[in-house]
Amino acid sequence: MTGFAQALLLGILIGGVYALMASGLTLVFGVMNVINVAQGAFLIFSALVTWEVWSTTGVDPIALSLVTTPMMFLLGWVVYRLFVRRVLDAPPSATVLLTFGIALVLEGVMGLVTRNVFHSVTPGYERTSFYLGPLFLPKAYVYTFAVAVVVLSLLYVLLTHTWTGRAIRAASQNLPSAQLVGVGASSVAAMTFAIGTATTGVGGSLLAVLFTFFPASHYVWISRLLGVIVLGGMGSLPGAVLGSLILGVAEAMTSTYVSPRWATVVFYIVILVVLLFKPSGLLGRPVREDVVAA
Repeated sequence: MTGFAQALLLGILIGGVYALMASGLTLVFGVMNVINVAQGAFLIFSALVTWEVWSTTGVDPIALSLVTTPMMFLLGWVVYRLFVRRVLDAPPSATVLLTFGIALVLEGVMGLVTRNVFHSVTPGYERTSFYLGPLFLPKAYVYTFAVAVVVLSLLYVLLTHTWTGRAIRAASQNLPSAQLVGVGASSVAAMTFAIGTATTGVGGSLLAVLFTFFPASHYVWISRLLGVIVLGGMGSLPGAVLGSLILGVAEAMTSTYVSPRWATVVFYIVILVVLLFKPSGLLGRPVREDVVAA
């Protein structure tokens, strides 16, 4: 019973971080209908910046999210203005190819700078834990989970209690109607893409604390993030949170009772099983066939 409770707690903690990493991807898709394949590369770029500053200055890597988040917001804004907006009216495959190309270029640049060496950030609390009776909670997991909860809460407040958030939600639900009441499609899309990219700033800093990484590992992360948002329902932020928690717990349970090497496999087995019974995802909205045909 102790092993089960331990795995459950660890799964919830890591699932919260997954939810933060996936939030920007599902937000961009929900508003712009764009699958940003470069999201994983943005995460690794932020993680590398975190590692570089931490290794040089010793500043706490989680605190560095206060730097990487606005940095990635600005990067997202520039990428949208220079590249993404030019293909929004093209078939969906064009945005996938474009963002994949951006990911490859960013991977190449990071590879030239870091020579494809594995990195990890190891602050002083990385090997220490909190204890609840027989259970232990690694401090790195607790701290990163707490930051993820705070950022997701701020994102929720932004989307539900600000004019910008209401404009983003209106555009995601009915863009023509939103434009009739003064919502600018281009400015909302730019802000959405920038916010979605900004989540990789804090997400990358947290990733650097919990995992080892190198430039090409963005392939692993974009596959995980896509799995999360497909499981939760494309474009659904609550679905991304729910899907992340389920997959985090599934990974932890598999590592505890089967083998760590099967943890990644069960990640996709869970997605497959759920989609067999609910193709739109856990909280996704089914799309009528006549709408798809149109």
